[in-house]
Amino acid sequence: MEIAVISGKGGTGKSFISAAFATLNEKVVLADCDVDAANLYLIFDPEHEEESVFVGGQKAHIDYKTCMNCGLCQSYCRFGAISFKNDKYIISETSCDGCKLCSRICPAEAISMVINDKSRLFSGSFRNGKMVYGKLAPGEENSGKLVSIVRDKAKMISKSEKLETIIIDGPPGIGCPVVSSITGVDQVVIVTEPTISGLDDLKRTIELVMKFGTKTWVVINKFDLNLLMANQIERYCSGFGIDIICKIPFDPSVVEAMVNRKSVVEWMPDSSLTNQIREAYNTIWQYQLTQQ
Repeated sequence: MEIAVISGKGGTGKSFISAAFATLNEKVVLADCDVDAANLYLIFDPEHEEESVFVGGQKAHIDYKTCMNCGLCQSYCRFGAISFKNDKYIISETSCDGCKLCSRICPAEAISMVINDKSRLFSGSFRNGKMVYGKLAPGEENSGKLVSIVRDKAKMISKSEKLETIIIDGPPGIGCPVVSSITGVDQVVIVTEPTISGLDDLKRTIELVMKFGTKTWVVINKFDLNLLMANQIERYCSGFGIDIICKIPFDPSVVEAMVNRKSVVEWMPDSSLTNQIREAYNTIWQYQLTQQ
């Protein structure tokens, strides 16, 4: 079973839910697919048993021995990636889109394309199973492709290690990396918060997930900070037949757990919060059993 935990915006508590699910009882494969800002490895400190290079594209590079300083590349660049400093033209790695135009129009043929090879895929063991995650280097592209590679690796490990469950900590938003995270999964859990922006982003996320026809649940984190908005979220989800699987109250212990590099399940295993999350996870499992 593959469970993708996603959110319409950052900061809703998505990774806290993913970490909790990953440390309940059974051994799992945990895939951190938020490759632009992977953070679950900070909590679980997995052993790096395997590391591979991810090539996401190319960047332009100037050979200053050949460059004539004509400035044609700067005038044609539509990404503002080329600037003139210290009597030479400089290409910003983070701004360069890899479109190759500058290399094509350079009269001195001084610009070449160099592959982006700073992104990485990591896999290894953590204290409750196996973990896979990707780290996209700043300015590099194709995060959706890296997400697909992370998921493929997680499936391979799941099969070889005979671990039935894959927990996917997806990226926020509704872009390509999210689509790559939820395509073909068994169930999706959307984490939201009781704010106007939280509801607006939840609406967009539900609209996206519904196109896949995947069983969807919603978790309202810190629901007690705005009960009116939490009720509004419940009514909205009810209109689409989506169940609120868990309403989590604001609890500073969640932050304490993360600071101490533990999931909330590990930090306070007998708390009412942990029991809520356990019940939610059991509900997901019970639903999966009815589909087999």
